[in-house]
Amino acid sequence: MRIVIIGGNGTVGTPVAKYFRKENEVIVAGRSTGDVLVDIADSASIQRLFETTGPLDAIINIAGEAKWGNFDDLSEEDYQIGLKSKLMGQVNLVRIGKEFVHPKGSITLTTGILADDPVVKTASAAMVNGGIHSFVKAAALEMKNGIRLNVVSSGMVEDAYERYHSYFPGHNPIPMIKMVNGYVRSIHGKGNGEIIRIYH
Repeated sequence: MRIVIIGGNGTVGTPVAKYFRKENEVIVAGRSTGDVLVDIADSASIQRLFETTGPLDAIINIAGEAKWGNFDDLSEEDYQIGLKSKLMGQVNLVRIGKEFVHPKGSITLTTGILADDPVVKTASAAMVNGGIHSFVKAAALEMKNGIRLNVVSSGMVEDAYERYHSYFPGHNPIPMIKMVNGYVRSIHGKGNGEIIRIYH
């Protein structure tokens, strides 16, 4: 298989890319590092990405940002960060990327537990994650040529535990292998329109 992994050099992306490299051709894309550069907040950059990669069997996105902050302090501009990057960035990856995916290929997006179990300072991030869940379920109904669309939604992964554990009291970190297996299920399974939750 020929797979592009956007965000493949990040905390989650690195082990995901390592796994799929064992038996596939993997192209890692990122905003500042990778085999090819892309800014998912810019639809023209996304178009250039896929024109560079050419035809693919699968697209995996593990990139996108959203502003964390106290609800009373979040400005409209703060919300726009998540709307433009993690929400519309992923929507545009599907809109544009589907034209470069072979029939019966797949597209996998990424969200997180905040869509279902938000914590303080995550009004923007939770909103964006929930929006992607609804988008995937709806857009999957209209995907053509047997292309499947899913989203992997994770809890706090073990490699990010030190950075984020104070936000998630009582949450155990998710082993990275379980996170990787969520993407394996999306790519090699038959599901379409699924929210693959890796929360425990």
